[in-house]
Amino acid sequence: MSEHRVWTAGLVVIGDEILSGRTQDRNIAQIARWLNVQGIRLMDVRVVPDETSRIAEAVNQVRTTYDYGFTTGGIGPTHDDITVDAVAEALGVPVVIHPEARAILERYYATRGGLNEGRLRMARAPEGAELIPNPVSGAPGIRIANLFLMAGVPHITAGMLEGLSGELEGGRPLVSVTVGGFIPESEVADLLRTAERSADNVAIGSYPFFREGRVGSNFVVRSDEPEVAARVATELAQMLADAGFEAFEGGI
Repeated sequence: MSEHRVWTAGLVVIGDEILSGRTQDRNIAQIARWLNVQGIRLMDVRVVPDETSRIAEAVNQVRTTYDYGFTTGGIGPTHDDITVDAVAEALGVPVVIHPEARAILERYYATRGGLNEGRLRMARAPEGAELIPNPVSGAPGIRIANLFLMAGVPHITAGMLEGLSGELEGGRPLVSVTVGGFIPESEVADLLRTAERSADNVAIGSYPFFREGRVGSNFVVRSDEPEVAARVATELAQMLADAGFEAFEGGI
């Protein structure tokens, strides 16, 4: 595992139902958390409709810009599940029936009515693809080159991610340390900038809130070096105290 290189990923969320608001996406958060544990940073998320050309364009952008590209949605049994077709188009390869995927589905549906035309669609894959195990519903995800095609249903995605744990090369996960209080961020913007510049490889995010009739903020110090994140957070808390603000480790 590389300790210094920053490994990156982009995510393409696919589905008209996401863009229309009928379905609220929950995969972005769980994929981002999972990637961080693997030492990979989610750098970009794109939400696209069920249109082959739009999916292919987004997939090409993330796969060529980042170390890894992920998609969620559009690998089911219906006519509008076109992610496989779009990824094959992006890579310039044909779509085939993956023999291992077909065998998995035949076993899964043996006592569930058999493998019909719609279910067989879930065995389609870009030529040359490998499979991502699906412990929840049988139909596997797809892995080809640096792309990972996953289900849109969050608990199925979670199972696929579990099967990929430890399989991807990554660096060090980001560590977050929070300091917060009833502190208006507009009054400490310069102080935050100074704290962030006090060490290399550190980023500080400011997240305002309104509670108990008062304005406050949580300041999250992030680094892939735990000792650096802890030191900068301690220094930030002291800087806030010196400026007359009460700050709490762990935030509010």
